[in-house]
Amino acid sequence: MHSAQPTTTYRGLDNSSDPAWRWDPRTQACQLALTLDEISGRTSFRAMSLVELLRNADRIPALAGLTPGENVAVFEYLTAILYASEHVPESPREWRRWVEDRESLEPAADWLAGEPDDRWDLFHPDRPLGQNAQLAPFLEKYGVGHAQLVIERAGDYNQFFDKSHLHDPDPMQPDIAFRAMLTQHTYGLGGRAMAKASWMGPQLTYQAVARLGGRIRVIATGQTLGDTLRLNLVPGRDRRPTFNYSWTDGRRPRRTFRSGKEPRLPDGRADLHSFLGRSVLLRPVLVDGRVMVDRVLLAAGELLAPLPPTYLQDAALTRTTNYEGPLRPNAERAIWQEAHALYAAAADRTKGADLYDRLADLPDRTVNLWAVGLISRKSAASKWVSDAFPYTPGLRVDLKWASDEGSAICEYAAKALWAAAATAREAAYPSAKPKDRAPQIARFNGARDMWAGAAASFHALLDSVNAGRRPDAGPLETFAREIRASTRKALRSRLASLPPGERGMRARILSEAKLKTMLTAAKCPDHLRGDPDD
Repeated sequence: MHSAQPTTTYRGLDNSSDPAWRWDPRTQACQLALTLDEISGRTSFRAMSLVELLRNADRIPALAGLTPGENVAVFEYLTAILYASEHVPESPREWRRWVEDRESLEPAADWLAGEPDDRWDLFHPDRPLGQNAQLAPFLEKYGVGHAQLVIERAGDYNQFFDKSHLHDPDPMQPDIAFRAMLTQHTYGLGGRAMAKASWMGPQLTYQAVARLGGRIRVIATGQTLGDTLRLNLVPGRDRRPTFNYSWTDGRRPRRTFRSGKEPRLPDGRADLHSFLGRSVLLRPVLVDGRVMVDRVLLAAGELLAPLPPTYLQDAALTRTTNYEGPLRPNAERAIWQEAHALYAAAADRTKGADLYDRLADLPDRTVNLWAVGLISRKSAASKWVSDAFPYTPGLRVDLKWASDEGSAICEYAAKALWAAAATAREAAYPSAKPKDRAPQIARFNGARDMWAGAAASFHALLDSVNAGRRPDAGPLETFAREIRASTRKALRSRLASLPPGERGMRARILSEAKLKTMLTAAKCPDHLRGDPDD
């Protein structure tokens, strides 16, 4: 006996106003959250609407989306709603009271619940939430599978040829599509869209990197979602709150795509956190009476002008030979390897008005600095990276010191492993061709193994210091001892691939001697210095 095939209905002009085609994230579950029962103390997962997220913010330990980037995108959207509702502290003093007294977010929830329904309809025929209805004439012919909407599934953004990987026979649920759309607006990468110049202008096809697509976003997280939202609010109301409901929501003219780049600065923080970094249009279908998404068009959206520091209050600034600016995700280095830059952002600054300065007014309050980024190779997403670092403002000097010293210890250990690997290569293959030398050194270099094993020790170091122990009163010595041991282990593991016989034995002896020389040299960091065999 065969099961009945689902009945699929496509929207036409005669049914565009049917309530079955509406989907409103204010009232329908759009985000999974970890919830806390205050009586039993138990946690559970629950799907919530935007209004529910705000009403229950102080009973939600955290958002529970599929990826760190998705969680950040929803957090940004909730932040935009707070600014649009004008329920924000007006001064640093009021901000501190909000944080300490757990100011209720109910007024923002009430504002959101009272908004006109047609502003929040994901499938409104003229003003679809977060989308560009001007793409509608092209959706039927050129729309592709909904997988394009999900950054991790879309593959290379330069999608000119084979699009079969974007097809999915099962339509996408509207809540998943909503979150994926927010993530595109927030983290979308650069590249050529499938849009044609004849649609709306030649610039429509050139997608720019979205606001957070090229940098690490840092969020101070508290014990609950409400706590986290309050911690990260910037005091002061927008002169005229502007929330981006859709591309055709009636606000001042949007980008035209017919001339060159047309960047703009946000009107305020509501505009910034709801910025439409993509032109998106979803095609809804009814599957057995439930509204779903089966196709999507994606093209260039609005362009941000270079943002002033007031809009980059969380940024951990870094400087290299070729770059100076906010910390960026790096495929070669885990976020914890750049934690010293983050702690420097929190400690090495004059009094101003950014996130870390406000946190400094809460000297005994412990938060986590949650860092999230998207690693990409040109126009193709690679993976999400995230990490959290403990932070108590009253201990910021000690935390910076521990992070600086811990980083220096690992960097030096990596150099020592490279030197030992070069020594092994020279002894084992003295007549190697120049093109073979780098791969041979890489074969014996245990730095990658050392870095991989150091993450847990580094976090333990920071936790110990954040608990009140001075870095030089044991934590750094423990950390350095663990790194010294893992360095020795990493080298010996790599040297196991040396060829047997006298030459291999000689290469092993010389390589281990080189490591010992490096780790006992005067230039070796004090806490790391010592015989690797001790």
